[in-house]
Amino acid sequence: MLSKENQMSQTFDVVVIGAGPAGYVAAIRAAQNGLKTACVDNWKNLDGKHAFGGTCLNAGCIPSKALLESSEMFHKAQHELAAHGIQVGNAMMNVAVMQARKSRIVQSLTGGIAALFKSNNVIGIRGTAKLLKNGRVEVTDFDAPDKKDTLETKHVILAAGSEPVELKVAPFDRRDIVDSWGALEFPTAPKRLGVIGGGVIGLELGSVWHRLGSQVTILEAMDNFLFMTDQQIAQTAAREFRKQGLDVRLGAKVTGADKGKSGISVHYEDRDGMHDIEVDKLIVAVGRRPATRNLLEEGTGVKRDPRGFIQVDKECRSGVKNVWAVGDCVRGPMLAHKGSEEGVMVADLIAGRVAEMNYAVIPSVIYTWPEIAWVGKTEEELKTQGVQYKAGTFPFTANGRAKAMEAPVGLVKMLADARSDEILGVHIVGPLASEMIAEAVTAMEFRASAEDLQRTIHAHPTLSEAMHEAALAVDKHAIHAINK
Repeated sequence: MLSKENQMSQTFDVVVIGAGPAGYVAAIRAAQNGLKTACVDNWKNLDGKHAFGGTCLNAGCIPSKALLESSEMFHKAQHELAAHGIQVGNAMMNVAVMQARKSRIVQSLTGGIAALFKSNNVIGIRGTAKLLKNGRVEVTDFDAPDKKDTLETKHVILAAGSEPVELKVAPFDRRDIVDSWGALEFPTAPKRLGVIGGGVIGLELGSVWHRLGSQVTILEAMDNFLFMTDQQIAQTAAREFRKQGLDVRLGAKVTGADKGKSGISVHYEDRDGMHDIEVDKLIVAVGRRPATRNLLEEGTGVKRDPRGFIQVDKECRSGVKNVWAVGDCVRGPMLAHKGSEEGVMVADLIAGRVAEMNYAVIPSVIYTWPEIAWVGKTEEELKTQGVQYKAGTFPFTANGRAKAMEAPVGLVKMLADARSDEILGVHIVGPLASEMIAEAVTAMEFRASAEDLQRTIHAHPTLSEAMHEAALAVDKHAIHAINK
């Protein structure tokens, strides 16, 4: 809670509720703008201790990428190093050491936020915050639920984040039927692992444990694999995942899950009827919902939609004077970088600066192998909207660096306006797609044309040359591929 000198009598310029990527970034930027700022956060880790960083740093983006990296190294040792002439014998994975490494990375980064708060004069408060109807913020002590303080503030930024969606037909038991956080904490690789949901989280977590020896079955209710991505990219990725041994079943709607002596029986229905699979652990990864319950006192005037999202305009104003909302608890993709940039925008607007958010160029990434990354419109969206476009693709099989990496998998796809040549979308499945997409985001932020990238010199040999060739292919000028 607050120290004696910072208690109820103090008035803040800004109070941020939530210290995930949206909240802590908003707080730091507000303080950098000369505003007296506090950030209230109630995250509780499995050991009962508090840590800043929200889901992303504690139980999402960071720990999952740590496990993905470790499991990928193990997979390479088993299946890929021999092609380089490296003999490693029978590689073995010590899951306990892998998990300890993940925890060290998480602790380092969450502890870093506390240090950033201190260096930027942000007052970090451990507690549960609620917006009151008089514009003040009530804070319940993290360690003493009966102790409450009230903060006076000129502005409030709501950054409450999100939480996993639980299925009535497969409720969490925190041991065998788990959410994404629980799936990051398995002490050993389950022999048979079921995953409900074939989206970003389901694919990443399924990949981790599959690489470590689990037989993984992914049940996805949608008929289209990765329906939100360009379908040429999605189909390419699906083929690679199935080659790896991931069992992805589409149009599979789960109807129940029963625990028995031999495991968990998962019942699902598809176009061929009812089916059952038996697994040892079950991950439910069917999406997330805004964590806005108990965030608002009755009468604040802040509105939520039927799904719980706080309603805001394009500048993240709630419609109530000096109350803003950012991140997962508002519309738009639930992405850490989207929330962070909204936090920066709002902090600058509060300080009277010019700020805006370009929602058209938010990149998305799936950190599987191969990686998947995209920004802008898909080909399907352009067809539906009646936009005249031209498309260019380039395969990594023709990229020298990808071959040298023993990773000539996937492709880069670029979509440009047929008349203006402005780049409308870029989609990648392949090695280090997460890093390559930044070039496309930068180009689209400046409304570059395909020709602009055609005339941009790319170093050789690099993976980014595939981006250059895809831009050339838009006009059927690719040098290292047959133009169709």
